[in-house]
Amino acid sequence: MKKIIGNLLLLTFMIGQFMNVQAQVTTKPLELIVSEQFKNPIGFYDATPSFSWKLPQGVQLQTAYRIVAASSPDLLSNKPDIWDSGKVKSNQTLYVKYGGSELTSRQKVYWQVQFWDEKGTKSAWSEVAHFELGLLKNADWLGKWISIPHDQLVEKDDKESLLFHPQYIRKEIKIDKAIKNARLYITAKGIYEAYINGKKVGTDIMPPGWVPYRKYIPTLTYDVTDLLKKGTNTIGFVVAEGWYAGKIYLRGGKKKQINTPALLCQLEVEHKSGKTVIVSDENWKVTQDGPIRIAKIYDGETYDANFELGNWYKNGYPETKWLKVQTSAIDNAVLLLPKRFETVKDREILDVKSMHQPQENVAIFNMGQNNVGVPVVKVPMKKGDTLKIRFAEMLDRDSTMYTANYRTAKSTDYYIAATDGTIEYKPTFTFHGYQYVELSGYAKGAKPEKSWVKSCVQYSNFEENGTFTSSHDKLNQLQSNISWGLKGNFLDIPTDCPQRDERLGWTGDAQIIAPTSMYHNNMYAFWAGWLQSVRYEQFEDGGIPWVVPNNLGKRHSSGWGDAIVIIPWELYFRTGDIDVLVENYDAMEKWVNYCTSQAVEHIPAISSFGDWLQPLTKNGRAAGDVPKEFIMMAYYANSVDLLSKSAHVLGKIQDAEHYAILHDSIKTAFEKRWFNADGRANHKVETQTHYLVALEFDLLSDSLAAKAMDHLKRLIAECDNHLRTGFLGTPILPLVLDKAGEYDLMYDILFKETYPSWFYSINQGATTMWERWDSYTLKDGFHKDGMNSFNHYAYGAIGRWMYERIAGIKPIKVAYKEIEIAPVPGGPLTSASAAYDSPYGLISSSWKLENKKFRLEVSIPPNTTAKLVVPGDTQKDLTINGQNINDSEAVRRIEKTEQSFILTVVPGTYSFVSNFSLIKNN
Repeated sequence: MKKIIGNLLLLTFMIGQFMNVQAQVTTKPLELIVSEQFKNPIGFYDATPSFSWKLPQGVQLQTAYRIVAASSPDLLSNKPDIWDSGKVKSNQTLYVKYGGSELTSRQKVYWQVQFWDEKGTKSAWSEVAHFELGLLKNADWLGKWISIPHDQLVEKDDKESLLFHPQYIRKEIKIDKAIKNARLYITAKGIYEAYINGKKVGTDIMPPGWVPYRKYIPTLTYDVTDLLKKGTNTIGFVVAEGWYAGKIYLRGGKKKQINTPALLCQLEVEHKSGKTVIVSDENWKVTQDGPIRIAKIYDGETYDANFELGNWYKNGYPETKWLKVQTSAIDNAVLLLPKRFETVKDREILDVKSMHQPQENVAIFNMGQNNVGVPVVKVPMKKGDTLKIRFAEMLDRDSTMYTANYRTAKSTDYYIAATDGTIEYKPTFTFHGYQYVELSGYAKGAKPEKSWVKSCVQYSNFEENGTFTSSHDKLNQLQSNISWGLKGNFLDIPTDCPQRDERLGWTGDAQIIAPTSMYHNNMYAFWAGWLQSVRYEQFEDGGIPWVVPNNLGKRHSSGWGDAIVIIPWELYFRTGDIDVLVENYDAMEKWVNYCTSQAVEHIPAISSFGDWLQPLTKNGRAAGDVPKEFIMMAYYANSVDLLSKSAHVLGKIQDAEHYAILHDSIKTAFEKRWFNADGRANHKVETQTHYLVALEFDLLSDSLAAKAMDHLKRLIAECDNHLRTGFLGTPILPLVLDKAGEYDLMYDILFKETYPSWFYSINQGATTMWERWDSYTLKDGFHKDGMNSFNHYAYGAIGRWMYERIAGIKPIKVAYKEIEIAPVPGGPLTSASAAYDSPYGLISSSWKLENKKFRLEVSIPPNTTAKLVVPGDTQKDLTINGQNINDSEAVRRIEKTEQSFILTVVPGTYSFVSNFSLIKNN
């Protein structure tokens, strides 16, 4: 018996020891990323990266860390030959700057991190992460640009501009040694698809994307080791005009068509000893006589199966009719830079929800969701017939396609059949914004089926970062509309709309939606990459163009150009990465100084779109009723203020003080010019935006601000608690009311169903955000003024308030180091929940009103602190995880107001229950 007990005790001890070992092993840093949140990137742009990681649940605080980096995983533990930070006493887990020797093109770096927790206990090492640099400078490129001989470019399009047929380019190469690994470095003036031995390289859509090609061109790197073999291999490319040439390039006016699409590539094959390098040069062959006959952004693609080239991308293909490429040298004035954010991908597939035939041999397929991408069609055809594929966001009153809002964009694809039978076709070098697909030209007498069409949804390859849901169906639909609006307008750049003859990177729209976008998706790299283009497009005098990339000439506007200040500050505040301020500070300052140079009495004499598309204006103008001078002065003041704060963060104390003094001067002049002593706006047409801008940008003294708030509430009440705001006023409406504690008023505005309101467009059938509140109405049809984009994300900025106040997740300090969880029930809601993957880890908040109880579930990530505001009757008990709040060791501080408990808690997961008798029975 004693032996049995002894064995049991030994077994128990061994299990305990095993569990302890397991705890040590599993307690390690997680989710290792470099720079703007890249995970194990290849072809990386940043030779001076920063390192970030997250702590596992159960750890409250990091007190120190150690990072090691090496050229091989085997060297990390004992001989890290690239960098060893040593033990650094710090709670920093975000954007720790690399401190090793200079990194170079192609270099691959392996790295690990470990931390010490609040008890001084050392963690296990993290998993090994890595990054591999791309070709960092022009001198790394050994080849030439190759293209169709220019004397072959003789056709003109309907605008009398050169017609660029897609180019098919190929070369057979020999590799006479065993392959260790291989990289294909590639870019294009235009867009491309790449093939090796008949297989597509990568999954990118329309790479390398859209940038200011006159200044720089992004490059990409692919690991093609598994696509190559010893012996003969064939490399093939298809190159189309994309954004580089054609109608979209010419949109700004009477430009001369001088851009010819071209390709640059470099294949580097590493062997056990030595390297084989193949570059684009005069030894490649090209033809325009391939099946993709036309490929344009606005107008669509034409595919003629009679021109199919067979196995043109495989070995042994006859090149007798192919031409020698024309070459041109690399222009060192145009930088070749690794692409610094994810490419566009095929992200989702949508099935047809319903279909109908408005006439014989014409079928219209409803995808049930306005989306962006291309269709995949599978239909019966007869030889020589042409399948016509048209797109629309809406149907007209007679159930036919409404395409007037596409304006001059034809947005039509064609497929010409070479044989009888079922064809399958997916466009390659275009994209469309649509909910409806119309097919005509299929085999006569064939009965259309839903299976004929699918939608391949395409957008940049960012990950979802947050979720929001509630007890209210229309609020959930609003969340969906915001999300789909972001997907549709984040196709390589932040566009204003994805369907008509525009699709441009409007700077005002971008700064409006940036905060909301960060809740929905991991957008840091996307925005940082676009800001690179903004900097390159900045005019010499400091002005920022309307659109980036810029194809509209030297034009700028207040509220739009200010994106160069607003977005970097927003990214810094949301991520904690000081580098975004370092990188953009000069451009931010140039913009502010330009405004200063143009200012008379602190009003910059620059153009302004005003409060764009304000509804129910008195003057009938798209720019709204707010004086443009008011907008100019207010946004100038705001940018000066943000620049001062940025300078302070960067340790530029003299700059910070200079711009703080300037801001105070503008603020004093602003109040004097635009507001009376009673707090009323001094203008013949009083608007909500007058007050919203002044209050959000803190441009009024405290006493006058209180009076101005009263006038704002009066104006809103006069509109039966409806908004009357456009592009600039709408995003800050909830922020101003929130700071004033006017939660019930904001809920009332949000849940309005009549025009103008967020639910109004939903009641008209919206599945994305619209450009106008009434772009279409069931009663009157389409808006008569012509600008009717049914996928325009600006008014989706309400999503920020949905996360920050309805669900209650809000940063108090930079990067969510200190978090506020303060949900406020309101309107008809009985529950709401959200989750957000912050830089420190997952934050979640989920509340429910039930049986006069308020139940709140929250999760606070490690290495942070949180302030919780739990609504309820403070004369009664609040419980946490089933025990009285006063007995909880997790609570560091307790305060009470009449209607809420205010707590400070350590990281962890909690469940609160309070008494709440103010339930609305809606």
